[in-house]
Amino acid sequence: MSATRFTRALLRLPGRNFAAGVTTSREGAPTFEATLAQHAGYLATLQSLGLQTRVLPADERFPDGTFVEDTSIATAHGVIITRPGAASRAGEPDAIAAALAVDYPKVAHIEAPGTVDGGDICETDSGVIIGVSHRTNAAGAEQLGRWLAGIGIASTTVDIRNCATLLHLKSGISYLGDGRLAVAPGLPDWPALQAYERVTLAPEESYAANCVRINDHVLVAEGYPRFVDALVRLGYQPLPLPMSEFRKMDGGLSCLSIRY
Repeated sequence: MSATRFTRALLRLPGRNFAAGVTTSREGAPTFEATLAQHAGYLATLQSLGLQTRVLPADERFPDGTFVEDTSIATAHGVIITRPGAASRAGEPDAIAAALAVDYPKVAHIEAPGTVDGGDICETDSGVIIGVSHRTNAAGAEQLGRWLAGIGIASTTVDIRNCATLLHLKSGISYLGDGRLAVAPGLPDWPALQAYERVTLAPEESYAANCVRINDHVLVAEGYPRFVDALVRLGYQPLPLPMSEFRKMDGGLSCLSIRY
């Protein structure tokens, strides 16, 4: 069993007001220059792995707009535009819908009162795990589950609202392919995870649980050597990337692109 192979990615540049976005972090404000440099490194890595990339310009109406993953769920069989749970992000999906329409002839949408953030959606080879969170509500999860069933993809839900360490589901789990999940320590033993082999991170490396399998490589946040060593032992090819500025805004590697 292996992870979906990606050929394309959609990104958006961070704006100068990136530091004005929504965050719970106490690590200080990101600097614009370092944020741009880290975003450029991320983009270059995707391109080096053979992905065709499109980069939308920054839109300073939406300080969180560089976290494009939250605005859609793109699969091999269709795409659905989400309805983000933070009110300040309500206008972000419009440009994403237009951009994805180039590659998808039919674009579906999550409708009110449903809300869904793409960061709560973990796609695996056997289906999709949907996190019900403070950003993705039960109505949104139900709509998404129906849409996925309509295109032949099974789904299951987990309720993460009582997990204080998780903003999104993928803050704490990521699919590595090969039937494995990277999992932050201390999460409940949800039934939805029991079908997978789990690679549990050390407590001090929990942030690195948000990683991204891109074909034959795994993008990981820089500075988490124990997780990198675990991946190497399992036969993966990790690519560490600096993410300090995005971490300051509750963002991770998966947040920065829509991969399809």
